[in-house]
Amino acid sequence: MTLIRVREAGPSVQMRLGADDARRLAASGVVDVRPGPADGQWHVRAGRKVGVARIGRVEVHIEPKMPIARLMFLMGYVRNPKGWRDETVPLPEHAGLVPALAEALWRQTDRALRPGLLQGYRTVDETSPVLRGRLRETAQLSRRAGRALPLEVRHDDYTVDIAENRILATAVDRMLRVPGIDASSRRRLRHLAGRLAGVTRLLPGEPPPAWRRTRLNERLVIALGLAELVLAGSSVDAGRGGVLANAFLLDMWRVYEDFLSVALRVAVEPAYGGKVLLQAHHHLDLQRRLELRPDILWRNGAGAVGAVVDAKYKAAIGHGDAYQMLAYCIAYRLSRGHLVYPAGEHPPLSHIVCNAGVEIMCHSLDLDTDPVQLLARIDALAGEITRSGPVPAAALR
Repeated sequence: MTLIRVREAGPSVQMRLGADDARRLAASGVVDVRPGPADGQWHVRAGRKVGVARIGRVEVHIEPKMPIARLMFLMGYVRNPKGWRDETVPLPEHAGLVPALAEALWRQTDRALRPGLLQGYRTVDETSPVLRGRLRETAQLSRRAGRALPLEVRHDDYTVDIAENRILATAVDRMLRVPGIDASSRRRLRHLAGRLAGVTRLLPGEPPPAWRRTRLNERLVIALGLAELVLAGSSVDAGRGGVLANAFLLDMWRVYEDFLSVALRVAVEPAYGGKVLLQAHHHLDLQRRLELRPDILWRNGAGAVGAVVDAKYKAAIGHGDAYQMLAYCIAYRLSRGHLVYPAGEHPPLSHIVCNAGVEIMCHSLDLDTDPVQLLARIDALAGEITRSGPVPAAALR
């Protein structure tokens, strides 16, 4: 097994790989692979994915640029903006994202299950030789063609096979498949998998079942949050190019986009009214061939579009970003558009577009800052994007 350690968007590392291993790794899309200075030498560079993946005989570890605790906050806030303080998980000191997440998962799940598995009622549809619960008349008539037996029935079972336990059990199983977990965590996860043996696992690609926070499942809430993060990033499916990969991978651009979208919605709607729409659908042309889908759109209290925002997970401000935002402003008849970048090499600035009456504002968020300060910056950003004013005269020339 060849181990490759790289950093998100960091410098490439030079590795000796066989041609087949290099081909599989490149086809997976997990990292960028390019020929090196000699035969058998390859340059491997991480893009905007973080986590761990095993592809053939190669194991890739990609560390995030931001602290792991901050990354967990961003993802946890998206799932529960109101309760993120209560659900903050103390992460163990580990060298990598996956070992830290694995230990947090088994610790919180073990704590949640100490009083025993939570049980609840689940509606079951089944074929039975005796009447149990209610007869499903439509199914009986369509499937049995007038026969009295067997019966198509629906009943409520008091069982451990409920949504909350299914999420926990599937997350434990998926995490066990992910490479890069220490032996102690793997042993603890196997023990938890045994305790959850009577619970149905989710199928690959099946979305997690819905659950609602109640007094009864309160002890499971933190563990469920971690389990949902594991399910969001874990995969045992064929990746791009048909390469089988066991992995826990997060697309950082999506983590950033989801956080900014949810945080702005929470900041804008109570304070400024109206409605924040995510991934709103529109067209630039009358023939409806040029599709537009901005990340964030704010309709004010009167229903008119008041602001358009796009999240850009990159350090450098690109020309293409400005052209894209100009198209949004033209389509929505706005005098200002907003691009939001993580704090990087470039300070906040604005572009005044000649002869268009449009100003493109570039904002920055320091994702490494304390969560309270980061959310305060989001509140300030909400005020900036909802504030209207005259466009500089230079934009009208």
